[in-house]
Amino acid sequence: MAEKYFESGENRAARVSQLFGRIAPRYDLVNDLQSFGLHRCWKRKVIRLAQVQPGAAALDVCCGTGDLAFGLARRGARVVGVDFSEAMLQVAERRKAGHRTSSTVISGPPGNPTFLLGDAQQLVFAENSFEIVTVGYGLRNLPSWEAGLREMHRVATPGGRLLVLEFGKPANPIWRALYYSYLKLFVPLLGLVMGGSAGAYAYILESLHHYPAQQGVVARMRELGLHNIRVINLLGGAMSIHYAEKPERRA
Repeated sequence: MAEKYFESGENRAARVSQLFGRIAPRYDLVNDLQSFGLHRCWKRKVIRLAQVQPGAAALDVCCGTGDLAFGLARRGARVVGVDFSEAMLQVAERRKAGHRTSSTVISGPPGNPTFLLGDAQQLVFAENSFEIVTVGYGLRNLPSWEAGLREMHRVATPGGRLLVLEFGKPANPIWRALYYSYLKLFVPLLGLVMGGSAGAYAYILESLHHYPAQQGVVARMRELGLHNIRVINLLGGAMSIHYAEKPERRA
């Protein structure tokens, strides 16, 4: 029987941390396999939507192994990546060291991106610190996704852009049933074969059942007073990107 990683309540953070500690070494490989490489296209779209200006301050919340952080840095942003999993950050740091010795150019100051251990629900940064705030496949994993979104809003500058890339819930019932079957059957099997844990990848579907997806996130963004909210559905809504802007201060 596969180990169960989803828990509600106060134990959830510890269980999710345990999950990512277990899968970190194979995380990028399994992501490539389970999405057929498409997750890289979706992350590039997030980075384009971020409209990075050279020297802009950017924060990638729940940064994992650093895909979005590296992408923003390549566009010239000064990037901080925050994650609560030490194992995932260790992979990100190894990737950064590899970038330094390869032909891949990372723009900005030495050490860019900077990776920090931290809680997305209680960010250590001051209000109005970042012109770009992103999260890729992390909001759904928080004990309170609402608290995570509220913190993203708090640290964004007036006029700053917030972007959320996450699993979605397709509106079409037939496509949704097929998609959920894929997450229930194929993804855990892939996780078992390639990552040594079926339960870690069965977690995706279970966590998605407890996540409000497209419309729930839009509603919360409106409650926070964000403007220019857009939802870009990918693969018929199987994935989605939320884009929003923090209003400018009134003179």
